[in-house]
Amino acid sequence: MYKVLVLPGDGVGPEVVDEALKVLRKVSSVAHLVFDTEEAVVGGASLERHGVPIIEATLSKAKASDAVLLGAVGGPKWDVLDHPMRPEQALLALREGLGLYANLRPATIDPNLLDASPLKREVVEGVDLLVVRELTGGIYFGKPRGIKKNPDGSEQGFNTEIYATHEVERIARRAFELARKRRRKVVSVDKANILESSILWRKVVTEVGKRFPDVQLSHMYVDNCAMQLIRNPKQFDVMVTTNMFGDILSDEAAMLTGSIGMLPSASLGDRHALYEPVHGSAPDIAGKNEANPIATILSVALMLRYTFELHDLALSVERAVREVLKGYRTVDLLQEHGQPVSCSRMGDLIAERVRS
Repeated sequence: MYKVLVLPGDGVGPEVVDEALKVLRKVSSVAHLVFDTEEAVVGGASLERHGVPIIEATLSKAKASDAVLLGAVGGPKWDVLDHPMRPEQALLALREGLGLYANLRPATIDPNLLDASPLKREVVEGVDLLVVRELTGGIYFGKPRGIKKNPDGSEQGFNTEIYATHEVERIARRAFELARKRRRKVVSVDKANILESSILWRKVVTEVGKRFPDVQLSHMYVDNCAMQLIRNPKQFDVMVTTNMFGDILSDEAAMLTGSIGMLPSASLGDRHALYEPVHGSAPDIAGKNEANPIATILSVALMLRYTFELHDLALSVERAVREVLKGYRTVDLLQEHGQPVSCSRMGDLIAERVRS
């Protein structure tokens, strides 16, 4: 039996999670497996019920689960709150509490959606890359940080980029292990011509790479990488990088596909994992049955692959998505091709096509 904590969250989160669970139930049926799912509230939903973005009991349930499936958190309703009370703090608490340090964002181009990409067909056809972003260190968490007032009355904002050897070692090792199961190429992205933190990053990644002689390692400055993602994205297999650079580059890679509603993600630690769509809560379409559930459904596929090691079933879900996209589209993907369908109908169509 596999234990999954389900956190629908806010906005379209509950809608897309419902469709992902529909697919998971079909997987359970065809493979004769038991997925024990339990729901809890986080983000704005938790603020409404408990007065905080996440309660300790929910964190405890997450730690006791094999995997966590999250919808989305946040929305303009809560933007007026102080930073520690924002819905997004629930996600940070989950990452910290579960020890999640590696964020995986695959970016692949479905052959049926080549025309949805903002780039030319010949540039994006065949793209299949994986961004591995370090999740717990770097400038987002480094101290000192703050805003101070200068003697002349002006203000000065400051942050600190810090990486320790062990933080770089573990994310690099994860990237190389993933590359071994793909095309055996790793690009490490840094700014080692300017930043001391990147000098250490490059040094440590290079040392880790020596333990994986079957994987090709190259290094790329982040500004060049941003350009190469647009110029020639097919050159990339696994990209490993820092928290901030990964935050930016993974969103850039996401738009190669034409819709952020297509992209899943996994956040992995040594013992726990959290799976969620890359897109946000999209409050403007919440409750309209218009959201694209595919990113969340593909997040279930990642869960099957990385947590439960059910690789054939993960492939079955991904094949089902490709089959449906030959003839059907949610509104975000609608071009001149494809029959328009609702969020729930898209979930039905994909679930129907999942096979053992």
